[in-house]
Amino acid sequence: MATVAVPQCAVDDLDVETNLTELADRTARLDATVDVALFPEYALTGFVADERVESVALVRDGPELDTVRETARTNDVALLVGFVEREESDYYNATAYVEPNGETTVYRKRHLWGGERSVLTPGNERVIVETPIGRTGILTCYDLNFVAESAALTRERVDALFVTGAWPATHSENWRLLLRARALDGVRWVVGAGRTGARRVPGTVPLDYAGRSAVVRPDGTVAAATNRDERTLVAELDPDVLAEQRAFIPVYEEPVDTDTK
Repeated sequence: MATVAVPQCAVDDLDVETNLTELADRTARLDATVDVALFPEYALTGFVADERVESVALVRDGPELDTVRETARTNDVALLVGFVEREESDYYNATAYVEPNGETTVYRKRHLWGGERSVLTPGNERVIVETPIGRTGILTCYDLNFVAESAALTRERVDALFVTGAWPATHSENWRLLLRARALDGVRWVVGAGRTGARRVPGTVPLDYAGRSAVVRPDGTVAAATNRDERTLVAELDPDVLAEQRAFIPVYEEPVDTDTK
């Protein structure tokens, strides 16, 4: 039995120090039984679609990620956290899975949305990590819309998907629908960490975020969820539930190649 937590939170765009403090405080308040805590897309840096984002972009071996690693170690919990990553002259929408021993795996969002395309480079690799839940694929927000991503991770027989998001509040039903669909079509757990609060940055369009973090069972039903409040969602993921649903919905007995002739 593994326990996951989603400390649903707002993000201060372009203010890394404040966001790091929030992450450390929220992690420290978790119960000792929590194995993994998921924070939302761009949780460390926030995002704006102009050159200002370059000033807060982080390198994965830099001091800010060292602070995240120290937070994971001190609290003996794995952390999933999003940020703008810089590598040489390229910038990425990145999500890091940080284990308590400091080992760090980074996924770069493959499908960029809207203004991201003007300042970021898409990732080109899918990422699977070993977590207390089992083999787990990482997706970011708009990646959920692409069935090909789900099919590829189904072929890899992942036991769970971890999803970071910053979904607009006006489309929150789509976020919830896609989390449920990606759980059912691969018969796996899905944990979605959604940003809440609002973006109010000069020179950008004001935007309210959906929140609505959720843990979805392998049969597509919602096991636990939040609305838009800043509270921590906690759920236990029972491996017997996964085994039962995979026996009932035998997608792994069918070919998953979607090519048609």
